[in-house]
Amino acid sequence: MLVKKSKKARLSPHRKLFFQLGLILSLSLIYIALEWKTVDRNISDFQEVSIQSEEFIEIPITQRILVVKPPPPPPAPERIKIVTNDENIIETVLESTETDETEFVEVQEYEDIEEIIEEEDFEKDIPFAIIEEAPVFPGCRGSKDELKQCLQDKINRHVLKNFNTELAQELGLTVGKKKVYVQFKIDKTGKIVNIRARGPHTRLEKEAIRVVELLPQMTPGRQRTKPVGVSYTLPITLQVLE
Repeated sequence: MLVKKSKKARLSPHRKLFFQLGLILSLSLIYIALEWKTVDRNISDFQEVSIQSEEFIEIPITQRILVVKPPPPPPAPERIKIVTNDENIIETVLESTETDETEFVEVQEYEDIEEIIEEEDFEKDIPFAIIEEAPVFPGCRGSKDELKQCLQDKINRHVLKNFNTELAQELGLTVGKKKVYVQFKIDKTGKIVNIRARGPHTRLEKEAIRVVELLPQMTPGRQRTKPVGVSYTLPITLQVLE
């Protein structure tokens, strides 16, 4: 029986295609080899590494010697003085302080005894947070706590109404919240004195002092029913926009 060979298994019709593919591959390899870039490296670019020999230190072998301390000497015996029977010893007799019904006790009565009450003088200012009776802002009424809260609310409204908020934008400050801390004193007469300010710019400090100076005179605070100076700290927060 004859074996018939398939026409598709013959390679002679595809010789030109294989030849062209081989030629293209060879030219590609030659082109890559010619265009391959190499970088010359100089040995001088590397830093010299100095190798030092390791130093060995001989440590002598030591031996721990226990020193035994001698025990402390015994305490000296107390010297006892022997008193002969011939010596006269003076004894101290303690008199009794007890009384009985036969002893007369004189009772003295004092009339017109004046009780002296020392008045406490408050030289230092009392912080607003611990004052017993806070200063009263004009127009505030109510209990002690209500008067204290009313004073804070009135001062905050006064600052919002009179402070030049556009000043922070004009000064070219960085974007964000800026705070100006103002400290002042409400003295014994209710006047605003000793105003100080600290902030990110001197013009803001001057503006804060100007606004606080416009506060009205108040009823002074009291500590143990006495008028005292009250120190107050007021933080003013400003928002600088882009």
